[in-house]
Amino acid sequence: MTATRLIGWLRKYEKWFGIVAASLMSVGLYTGLVTSSPDYYQGEVVRIMYVHVPFVQTAMLAYATLFFLSIWYLWKRDAVVDNACHAAAGLALFFTGGGLITGAIWGKPTWNAWWVWDPRLTSFAILFMTLVGYLMLRTFLDDQEKRATFCAILAIIGFIDLPIIHFSVEWWRSLHQPLSVSTRGVSIAPNMLLPFALMSIGVSILFTYMLMVRTQMLYLEHLFEAKQGRFLSEGES
Repeated sequence: MTATRLIGWLRKYEKWFGIVAASLMSVGLYTGLVTSSPDYYQGEVVRIMYVHVPFVQTAMLAYATLFFLSIWYLWKRDAVVDNACHAAAGLALFFTGGGLITGAIWGKPTWNAWWVWDPRLTSFAILFMTLVGYLMLRTFLDDQEKRATFCAILAIIGFIDLPIIHFSVEWWRSLHQPLSVSTRGVSIAPNMLLPFALMSIGVSILFTYMLMVRTQMLYLEHLFEAKQGRFLSEGES
């Protein structure tokens, strides 16, 4: 798919992703914060789960997207794919940061601490630092092709952290609660499952919408810089 066709496709369908994401999240937040019952042990504090868990899940989805886009870039060397990598990394950092902040807010009344060196939290913090390093690398390198290549390699190497995050609660002793939805079944109350599912799907679609918009913004920004550079070169000649 050429760059022009890809950007055209994104412009055509992006608004529908935004509408669906906003609708699902609105219903999910209302049912989660208003109509669902409090947890037997945690009480009302458990309601932050409807934001925290979708943010964590979407952060991992965003990094997985970055991983596959990075492989695609190394294969095709397409500048638009590199724009999508850049967009996915920024969004992954946003959702990872949101997951860490909401997790700290949840942890304070639950564990009586804003932060503990729990395997799940530590591995998730490593993901955050990997993304910070990725975006810093994009800032420091001036050569566009080298920047895209080195960043793609870093993203691929950093992918090893994702299975560690996912399985950390099973591999090590952890304060963090086990997975609520796994191959062993669903360990969450039915009246909590609906808002949880709506928010999880809604935030994931929100990421898709934001990825579409941000990729287009980066594409147009680089297109403008290329044309500006060409005009300056012609003026000097």
